Amino acid sequence: MGGMPRHQRGLTFLSFALLMAVAGFFLLLLFRIGPVYLNHYKVRSSLESLKSDREILEKSREDILKTLEKRWDINMVDTVTTKDVRITRSDGILRVQVAYEVVRPIMGNVEALIHFDDQIEVERR
Repeated sequence: MGGMPRHQRGLTFLSFALLMAVAGFFLLLLFRIGPVYLNHYKVRSSLESLKSDREILEKSREDILKTLEKRWDINMVDTVTTKDVRITRSDGILRVQVAYEVVRPIMGNVEALIHFDDQIEVERR
């Protein structure tokens, strides 16, 4: 069994370093953007919790905003304010919309812009 030497299989140092760089980049993204989505989950759940409020249809705009603000304070949400909330009423239907953008630095002069737009509707039963 002589002849040609068999080629070694596996990652070269360069391909391993490249793989680690790509994995590192995605980990960096996860650490930078993950908290934004966690905050959005809290915003979304506070919005959804308005549906379970029996007096929500009778509440004033200010009361609804205060309720949301209180829940955001408790959950330490700092990416959204009451200025991002739009409340409309028509034909016995109350719509509460929260639309906002979050900019997070990723690395150097690279930033991520994330847009959220959530809405609930509550109608008279």
